[in-house]
Amino acid sequence: MKKFKEYRILNLSQTHKDILREWEKKDIFKKSVASRENNKSFTFYEGPPSANGMPGIHHVIARTIKDLFCRYKTLKGFQVTRKAGWDTHGLPVELGVEKDLGITKEDIGNSITVEEYNKACRTNVMKYKQKWEDITKEMGYWVNMETPYMTYDNKYIESVWWILNQMHKKSLLYKGHTIQPYSPKAGTGLSTHELNQPGCYRDVTDLSAIVQFKIIRNADSEFLFNHKLNNLYFLAWTTTPWTLPSNTALAVGKKIDYLLVDTVNQYTGDRIAIIIAKELSERYFAKKNSDLDFKKYKIGDKNLPFKIISEFKGFQLQNIKYEQLLPYVKPTKGDAFKVLIGDFVTTDDGTGIVHLAPSFGADDNNLCKKEGVGSLTLVNKQGKFIDEVHDFAGMYVKNEFYTDKEKKPKLSVDVQIVIMLKEKNLCFKSEKYKHSYPHCWRTDKPILYYPIDSWFIKTTDYKEKMIRLNNTIKWKPKSTGEGRFGKWLENLVDWNLSRSRFWGVPIPIWRTDDGKEEVCIESLEELKVEIDKSILAGFMKENPLKEFIVGDFSEKNYNVFDMHKPFVDKIILVSSKGNQMKRESDLIDVWFDSGSMPYAQLHYPFENKTLFKENFPADFIAEGVDQTRGWFFTLHAISTMLFDSIAYKNVISNGLVLDKNGNKMSKRLGNAVNPFSIINKYGADATRWYMISNAQPWDNLKFDENGIAECQRKFFGTLYNTYSFFALYANIDQFNYNEKPISISQRSELDIWIISELNTLTKKVELNYESYEPTKAARLIQDFAIDKLSNWYVRLSRRRFWKGEYNKEKVAAYQTLYECLETISILAAPIAPFFMDQLFMDLNKISKNHSVESVHLTKFPQVNNDLINADLERKMDLAQNITSLALSLRKKENLRVRQPLHKIMIPILDKKIKDDIKNVESIIKSEINVKNIELIDDNATFLVKKIKPNFKTLGPKFGGNMNLIVKEISQFSPENILEIEKTGVYKLSDQIKIKLSDVIISSDDIPGFSVINGGGITVALDIKLNTELKEEGLAREFINRIQNLRKEKRFDVTDTIIIEIKKNEALTAAINNNLSYICNETLATSLSFKEKLDGEKINLINNITAQVRLLKH
Repeated sequence: MKKFKEYRILNLSQTHKDILREWEKKDIFKKSVASRENNKSFTFYEGPPSANGMPGIHHVIARTIKDLFCRYKTLKGFQVTRKAGWDTHGLPVELGVEKDLGITKEDIGNSITVEEYNKACRTNVMKYKQKWEDITKEMGYWVNMETPYMTYDNKYIESVWWILNQMHKKSLLYKGHTIQPYSPKAGTGLSTHELNQPGCYRDVTDLSAIVQFKIIRNADSEFLFNHKLNNLYFLAWTTTPWTLPSNTALAVGKKIDYLLVDTVNQYTGDRIAIIIAKELSERYFAKKNSDLDFKKYKIGDKNLPFKIISEFKGFQLQNIKYEQLLPYVKPTKGDAFKVLIGDFVTTDDGTGIVHLAPSFGADDNNLCKKEGVGSLTLVNKQGKFIDEVHDFAGMYVKNEFYTDKEKKPKLSVDVQIVIMLKEKNLCFKSEKYKHSYPHCWRTDKPILYYPIDSWFIKTTDYKEKMIRLNNTIKWKPKSTGEGRFGKWLENLVDWNLSRSRFWGVPIPIWRTDDGKEEVCIESLEELKVEIDKSILAGFMKENPLKEFIVGDFSEKNYNVFDMHKPFVDKIILVSSKGNQMKRESDLIDVWFDSGSMPYAQLHYPFENKTLFKENFPADFIAEGVDQTRGWFFTLHAISTMLFDSIAYKNVISNGLVLDKNGNKMSKRLGNAVNPFSIINKYGADATRWYMISNAQPWDNLKFDENGIAECQRKFFGTLYNTYSFFALYANIDQFNYNEKPISISQRSELDIWIISELNTLTKKVELNYESYEPTKAARLIQDFAIDKLSNWYVRLSRRRFWKGEYNKEKVAAYQTLYECLETISILAAPIAPFFMDQLFMDLNKISKNHSVESVHLTKFPQVNNDLINADLERKMDLAQNITSLALSLRKKENLRVRQPLHKIMIPILDKKIKDDIKNVESIIKSEINVKNIELIDDNATFLVKKIKPNFKTLGPKFGGNMNLIVKEISQFSPENILEIEKTGVYKLSDQIKIKLSDVIISSDDIPGFSVINGGGITVALDIKLNTELKEEGLAREFINRIQNLRKEKRFDVTDTIIIEIKKNEALTAAINNNLSYICNETLATSLSFKEKLDGEKINLINNITAQVRLLKH
């Protein structure tokens, strides 16, 4: 007869390896999809990772979240055809190739051709593909990696082109020359959502300067010179001195009050007059210094003598001219070097006068364009000053731009410019200034705001619709959808689509040189037709798509032409008026690639139209919080503009994985965790369970390897021990579940209770899975397995398994424990897929209750509401609570559980609780080892209760009213305490109601008793010991040591024994007075004392030892 498999030790790592082999051998993943054929589908979108970087521990939690819900939905009968994908374009790839080849962007097209470069990119992007596939397999993430979507695939690109064409038809694409975030080290512009990735804005310390712009005396400024002052200056503040050579205007606030102040320059000592906002003047001119003598001022003194000359409004300064600060080059178009009125000027910082460099600031540019002021772009796209700025020609404007191979100056450009201004009496003050500055999300280098030609998507036209649709999406957490994502949509700007790079999806727009005619190509079919027209017009000699067969969707056909640079750039089209059209040279934002995946992964609309409609929008997606303004946004934006639809119904935005001290993980800090070694050491199950149960997915996880070990020990160890207990005794009794299931109503009350709890658990776990609350589901399962099943049901039932004959009651116990283990294996399978599959199959191979090869091919348990007994659950919860309280008192008083005590006293709040306790009295007495339970009137005067606020729960709810609440609680009478204990709530006022959990109730100890409160119950434990109790306690300790000896000697649990003891006066009475109990518990047929005995020494308590010998009977 087959027996349930028994194990020597728990080895999750080995279980992981064994089950992985079984999955591969039997193709379980494919079967889990195929077995749900023709069932309702559940659509999951995989956000594509880039395989040119190694997977990290944060990818394990992200993929665990994705995997567990797909597994759960499969158990619920849905067909879940999840498709893997690879993000193959963009900066991560290009920068990796440039590093490998030792080149920069400027080398591409010169020392290396674009074709060679892109070929290297195509190879590099899959550099760590095998590692990604390995971690995917090892962690148990089921996703179709055999036919993944690849964003560099021609079919994928064709679908992206179709999407862009749809937007072009809706007049959503336009070209503009604007100031945009630009990354010199990446050589491309960036979109606002790229700039808002977590960590892009960083606190930096730069050199700030308050600069003097010398006023030109003329009719507009004459009123300033009426006071017989010379050398008049506007004071303007900047944190980017490198932009000063490109200054062409100043801005003031129309209604801001300004002062003309007579003072000195602290660096030269020269007498000067300056203009500054009145509200900011005291930052630089303390009132006490107004009496200082100008003649006594010494250079470098921070206390500047000053005299306020006059006051005026900002509008009076409009159009006043000033001398160019650093006259390297003058603008060739437009006016320059005058004061403008700017509505963005404030008195929050600086001087109330803003320096304008229209080439490097959007507000600056907009105002200068409006007022006809020209611009100066004296920095190139590498971030270097051009040759005309002869003092600093070829120098980077940010020291961070220098490579290791380049010589970095001792002093940055900012410092050198400020020094020059000080020498020229043009710097009023300079100091270091800490502020937040944007950095490139891929190079980690500072960005510049730079004038560039870009293609934009008019996302602002759909802003309101995006906001409205977002409100229909179920976000986890809700705060991300309403806050981070919602606020982002409210402040939406048009999407900068262009990227000045080489490896990516080319913008499919061809234009005439004058920009008056353009066409947006939607497919290879259309491109082939348009090339034929161009050949007829004489612009092209042959059609590179001549071998392409329209309607043939084979891989071979779609690879006859490469849709990347440089090949598409060689194509010249003809306009409707017969003019040449060349392709716009830019690529598109790589985030547009990934946001197109719902359509492009299926080559929609060219193929799979029905499949797409059946699977759009997605039921569920999940990625890190960094994708809120990345992939989550691009999916939402594209679907809104294409179909007026959401792209996903449910989304989890998971938090960061930090080290155990809350620091961000990095190789540099040496705190990065290798996911492969963690999984190899602990197995994927413990890793996954720890990550899901430890913190909600959207909270940051402080990763601690010790937490995995604890999870392995507490949860998996408990479940393993419970199964081992079951298997041991089931095999002894040859139980295999062949008997007809015994009706629940005919089972013991303990069986009925645990089956009720099991159904309640199933209901709650299902509800939390459906609500995308995996942490709650995991903790419910864990609490049930440890506290209810192992520590309560099995402990209270153990005698039924190893005592007595194989009868109906014993079968019921086996069936009940089996059903609990089997149900847990299914409920927990989405989170711990390996161990739970092993547990399920170990059970099912013998019982054959299910005709499936894996737990992942079975069905999620159905809740039987008729078996849920709320009254019984309440009674047992009460028993557990009282037991827990009493055991904590034992621990406090250092009284071992094996030491019997006389009684506990419990004050009774009402008749219902009294009846409940009486129903579970025998269980409580057994568990806490007391002889009696005495139920007393709660008004008993010998119990003095105290109450105090629970600030942890009250604070978040009633922060502003805490003083009042604390005062009220401190004045509670015994009757008030009794009321909140009975009802669970207390009304302090019409607006304020507190719960029992909002207070902490305690009781003073009374003579001979130890007292504790918890959960509305008070327990008083009698801690007095008489001789009889002490003897029984010693007998129980003796039984424990004999049982341990049985295990050491590898006796079978059914073996009867003979016990021989060397005479010991300290033991004689205890053993003789408890003889039958000892023999019964240890399966001893006889127990005798010997004058002489060469046995084994056992240590008992209170320094009592004994010499014993065990013999098999």
